[in-house]
Amino acid sequence: MKISQLMLFGVFFIGISSAEAQEKTSLTLDEAVKLAWEKSNEVTLANTKVNTKKYELQSVKNNQYPDLKVSGQYQRLGKASIDLHNEGSGSESMGSPDRAMLGMANLSLPIFSGFKIQSSIDAYDNLYEAETANAAKTKEDVALRVITYYTALYKAQKTLDLLNENQKQAKQRVTDFTELEKNGIIPRNDLLKAQLLVSKTQLSIDEANNNINNINFYLTTLLKLEPSVKLQVNEQDFFNLKTSNAPTSDALALENRKDLEAVRLQSKASEANIRVAKSAYYPSIALLGGYTAFDLKDFITVKYAMNFGVGLSYDLSGIIKNNSHVREAESRALEVKNSEALLTDRIKIEVQKSIEDYDLAINQSVVYDEALQQASENYRLVKDKFDNGLSDTNDLVEADVEHLSAKINTALSKATIIQKYYELLSVSGQLSQSFNLSKI
Repeated sequence: MKISQLMLFGVFFIGISSAEAQEKTSLTLDEAVKLAWEKSNEVTLANTKVNTKKYELQSVKNNQYPDLKVSGQYQRLGKASIDLHNEGSGSESMGSPDRAMLGMANLSLPIFSGFKIQSSIDAYDNLYEAETANAAKTKEDVALRVITYYTALYKAQKTLDLLNENQKQAKQRVTDFTELEKNGIIPRNDLLKAQLLVSKTQLSIDEANNNINNINFYLTTLLKLEPSVKLQVNEQDFFNLKTSNAPTSDALALENRKDLEAVRLQSKASEANIRVAKSAYYPSIALLGGYTAFDLKDFITVKYAMNFGVGLSYDLSGIIKNNSHVREAESRALEVKNSEALLTDRIKIEVQKSIEDYDLAINQSVVYDEALQQASENYRLVKDKFDNGLSDTNDLVEADVEHLSAKINTALSKATIIQKYYELLSVSGQLSQSFNLSKI
């Protein structure tokens, strides 16, 4: 009986362990970015805006096609009195019809409207392309957010691993010092210093766990995953990311930035809107055609009444009134031009800053590598001196803390290089190409 209970408990424990293990998900950066592109609210909204502009463009295009309207009426009449004023006085009295029916079909085909229709199509076509470019920029922004969270998650997890590793050594040191203190080899003060280091390291471990939980929540929310899912960054996958061919000037950015492309397309749309405003200076000409059928019971019947011709309309007062609309359109076009100039300057500044940040990250990584070698050697020498009674606990603890700090800085600096590299690609308009996400 006891054996059966033990087996049941073992199976239950294995089941719990498997469930916990299933909640840990390892994602490559490429997979995370693609998942964000497919599921994030920002990308969904951006795509919806593109579809809206697409439908608006189609609606404007429909204006160049003929308008066909069909209408019909059926009316019951009261005692209608009909009097035909004929010259002769001997006309017979007319009956009183009690119903009337009317059917009409009208066709209108615009021929010329002061270039308004084509200019409107050009304007909305450019606005549609601009919205498409904005959507691409939104996707790049979302990808960069994923990269930022992903890198932060790796840094937090790596920091936690190094802290846990150091904590084991610190606890072992406390165990060793406890025995030494019992035997009177070291003073109690040295033991307390070792215990204090364990406590401080534990505080750092708790903070690292808190950071991991927060970043994990941010990332799972962005990727539309269950909050219970625990994401794990595989170090090998992370450092296999390519960081070659980093941009060295703003030339690529000025050519490939989607937000700048959107502003340029908006500028073209504003130029087309000027032509739309000026179209009021011209008359509108259209081909007209129609068919009418009419029946007034017992009085008159009209069949096969077809008509066709040309319609002309010209708002003469609009020649004066339209000046304000033209100036408004020209002013809006100038606003877009100024916005393009401002954005161009901002892009140049962003690229220059990203280049400097990327170079700084590389240089700092070299220094951190040297510092780690120095800290490792320093800790080895101090520990040898301590073991031989030539150094005190303060020196040992200080060397241990510096060694841990150097290991953390070195590990994080490698991740920072990757992050700064992708930030540089983002401001240069090259982020999508680096992940080959354009097909999503």
